[in-house]
Amino acid sequence: MRFRLKNYAHAKVFLYLIVYFIWFILLEQHNNRQFNMMYCKIDDYIPFLEVFVIPYILWFAYICVAVGYLLLFEIKDFYQCTAFLFAGMTICLIIYTVCPNAQALRVDSFPRNNLCTRLVKMFYTADTSTNVCPSIHVYNSIGAHIAVWRCKSLKKHPIIQYGSLILMILICLSTMFIKQHSFIDFICGIGLAVIMYVIIYKTKLFSKLK
Repeated sequence: MRFRLKNYAHAKVFLYLIVYFIWFILLEQHNNRQFNMMYCKIDDYIPFLEVFVIPYILWFAYICVAVGYLLLFEIKDFYQCTAFLFAGMTICLIIYTVCPNAQALRVDSFPRNNLCTRLVKMFYTADTSTNVCPSIHVYNSIGAHIAVWRCKSLKKHPIIQYGSLILMILICLSTMFIKQHSFIDFICGIGLAVIMYVIIYKTKLFSKLK
């Protein structure tokens, strides 16, 4: 057991999640702040499509499976991926704290009554419409896909890599189609991902890792 624990000592980076969740929960509970509303004209042209709740839900499994694979088989990629995810998530929390934001795009009444609309309603009930920009859903999806795409051991499995690409795109779009995020949140999530990609993958921060 000691041998196995030593082999996966890099899993200690997950301790960051304790800080993240405490910080995020505190922000969610303090909803009496003055919020900047995220909205642009493009939002009016984005339809509500409840079927996109499926990729939205798959986000949770997508991140866990991608990071879990790297944890077990690709240590350098694991460190780069978690650095990308956790650094960006921290930046998002700082933005949510310093510049509180929210959105008012959620539908008041659903045009249809089916399993997907009921799932969307569940998310609306469980999740506030605050702390939305940049979208962590978008940012982390891009981060997970970058790691999958760059992973050497997965290059032998193009179906997995292209499947990851398709799922990443669907997840990012789902944030707008189920009205959890504005187009602004979507773009800011992409912008932050581009910046962090350059910092994490195009510098020598992890050059000594094998």
